[in-house]
Amino acid sequence: MTLSDLEGLPLGCSIVGSRCSRQQLQAHLQPWLQQASGFDLLLLLAGTRTAEREGISAAGATAASRRLTALADADLLLHGPGHLRRWPLPPLPAGVSPALLSHVALQRLPMQPLVAALGLEHEATFPHLRLESPQAGPARCLSTGRAMDPERVERLWRQGMRLGAQLRRPLLLAECVPGGTTTAQAVLTALGVPVNGLISGSARQPPQELKRHLVEQGLRRAQLPAWPSPQAVLAAVGDPFQAVAAGVLVSAQQPVLLGGGSQMAAVAALALASLPDQQRNVLADRVLLGATAWLAQERIRGGDMPALGCLLDEVGQRFGVSLAGLASGLRFHASRQPALRDYEDGFVKEGVGAGALLLLAQLQGQHSEALVEGCERALDQLLASAVASEV
Repeated sequence: MTLSDLEGLPLGCSIVGSRCSRQQLQAHLQPWLQQASGFDLLLLLAGTRTAEREGISAAGATAASRRLTALADADLLLHGPGHLRRWPLPPLPAGVSPALLSHVALQRLPMQPLVAALGLEHEATFPHLRLESPQAGPARCLSTGRAMDPERVERLWRQGMRLGAQLRRPLLLAECVPGGTTTAQAVLTALGVPVNGLISGSARQPPQELKRHLVEQGLRRAQLPAWPSPQAVLAAVGDPFQAVAAGVLVSAQQPVLLGGGSQMAAVAALALASLPDQQRNVLADRVLLGATAWLAQERIRGGDMPALGCLLDEVGQRFGVSLAGLASGLRFHASRQPALRDYEDGFVKEGVGAGALLLLAQLQGQHSEALVEGCERALDQLLASAVASEV
């Protein structure tokens, strides 16, 4: 199948995964090509102590800075680069937060963002949904094998189901969870999905051995049965975001665009695992994964095929469905901003729904050149506001 076979797919966008037919992909596209009723955006912020392990995440240079990453990124998404920062953006090895890209795309879309905060060290100072007490705190490190109490998992899953049942428009679901690709690897492994070499991360070279060690340690300590329930898996090695997001998917009757990579693949797997076989195709038919081009093209450890597409296929094969994925066509090869060109070198890949928001902006008629220029201007503002705050 060629991209030209898909009516309405902008130039430069690409297909993620190989299990969907042309007809299936075209059906997935249709809700996102329309704009009469607009769309909803739900950004889930969450915390897990897994992110505090040295070397596990590049979403902040230190464990202390990673505790603020979700709040800082949401602040940037909501208020833009010229806004006085309440939560400082964490230092990165290179590049700039993908929340900047998300903000640029969001400004060009008919949607209002809704943010929910789960298990963060600090309470959000911007308007947000409170789905549990701020005192709940981050999930424990997945290596403990008891990341969350079962009661918390059930409560968050039900909260997600309530949110999903209330949807009246297509939903773009995004996340910001430092350490979340590692909890995703643990959840997928526990659900029987072969993920070796297919899970990315925020670092240019994801710490595969460290991730594998933590996952093996957590699953060994959890002593899960051969066919664990999704809720048991979450209690053992998951994070709060996954519980809410899976609940949303299970109950939503509207199309859902999942913004991200392996973390969203894990959420899809949890939702599929919770349903009887005959209902799984119904869920798969209303779910589309949207990622950045940088994440969609990534090959981990020299694999023959891009890792994310293989991962999506593995989840689909495990649960007997065809999962659809598309990548935005936005690229920064020719950008005048070094921090944006860093995306092309793998220093930053995805986050805060950037890929899905950019993809949706393109589907809604925004040209990639205009989006690149918007990102460059936004970065100018961000750098200027950083200088002003130091004066």
